[in-house]
Amino acid sequence: MVLTSAPWWVRTGLETRDGRLTIAGEDAESLARRHGTPLFVYDRSRFAENARRLAAALDRAGLRYRLRFALKAHPDPRVLEVLHGVVGIDACSPGEVTRALECGWSPEEISFTGTNVSERDLDVLLAAPIHINLDAISQIERVGRRARGRTIGLRINPAAGAGYHPGLAYSGERPTKFGIFEDRIPEAVAAAARHDLAIDTIHFHAGSGWLGEEGLAAFESALIAVAGIAARLIADGHPIGEVNVGGGLGVPARPAEQPVDPDAYAAVIARHLGPLGVAVGCEPGDYIAKDTAILLGEVVTVEERGETRFVGLDLGWNVNCSYFIYRYAQEIVVCRAADAPRTEIVTVAGHINEAGDVFAEDYPLQPVAEGDIVAILNAGGYHEAMSSTHCLRPMAEAIFLDR
Repeated sequence: MVLTSAPWWVRTGLETRDGRLTIAGEDAESLARRHGTPLFVYDRSRFAENARRLAAALDRAGLRYRLRFALKAHPDPRVLEVLHGVVGIDACSPGEVTRALECGWSPEEISFTGTNVSERDLDVLLAAPIHINLDAISQIERVGRRARGRTIGLRINPAAGAGYHPGLAYSGERPTKFGIFEDRIPEAVAAAARHDLAIDTIHFHAGSGWLGEEGLAAFESALIAVAGIAARLIADGHPIGEVNVGGGLGVPARPAEQPVDPDAYAAVIARHLGPLGVAVGCEPGDYIAKDTAILLGEVVTVEERGETRFVGLDLGWNVNCSYFIYRYAQEIVVCRAADAPRTEIVTVAGHINEAGDVFAEDYPLQPVAEGDIVAILNAGGYHEAMSSTHCLRPMAEAIFLDR
């Protein structure tokens, strides 16, 4: 008997049984036949598992920390139900603050970090004692005019970043719209002083989706700069109690991609922030949500065009925007043959009437035929939450399974 290794993506809750894909113990193709496609299927247990794995690493590093879920990754109350009591909330809009309060988080458990905040936004944000991080001097002035004496945080742009690719780094040599650059921190401090605003948090976000040792090294470069800024503000008498390192930890999408080791991540934070005696804020979204779900679709076209074999699905980027917007890769699996050899090279495309509506190009896939059900992995974060009815294509249904 020839033994073959399991696919690289297999984990508890996402497995193969007799060659067929299962999620949370359920046969994936059967779920698609029963509920229709496109269909998001969630393994709800995975959300809390991912959060607790990161929390355990921060514990082992001896850090005082505040772990928050980036709500924009998935604001569905059925998701938040399993995260309540496990994490706090990172919100980036008034709507997200309202959703978190409605789902049981106290104001003290909510940290808001937004950009280009309006007076209408402040009507909501200032109504509850949530923590607010501000990313521009004009925003400090705006809050100061309305909430003199409040405590705030500053979002810093350290001019160094990390990302799944360079376009997903939120800071670096090219200026971005996020954060206050180091040379303008004295102006930010002076603006806060004019309005009697106490600065108790320094926040930064290196970027999204960074992976492996290279990504961690880039994150550390940004962290070193931020730690130096925080140390100077502490020395100047500011009551800095937290340095918030944002989120951005990625989740591998292909066999060659390497995850970030949670213990190595925690050790880097401890090395640079431990001496400051501050709490550490961490705000992952994708790390907690991305691998919790698959997106099921039916193959409706298999056809050669030129020298390319196109596999067309009954779903589009309006429900699966990873590649279209972010250029994130995703693994695609034929549900009836999940562990079969990938012997075909294909381009997998959607049904939106735009050339960019593709999910994988020149991609090795198991043999596939029209009528097959395929699963797109890593569909749990920033997918259903960002769905639209572009081209008047409907959004996908979703089911949430508990192991």
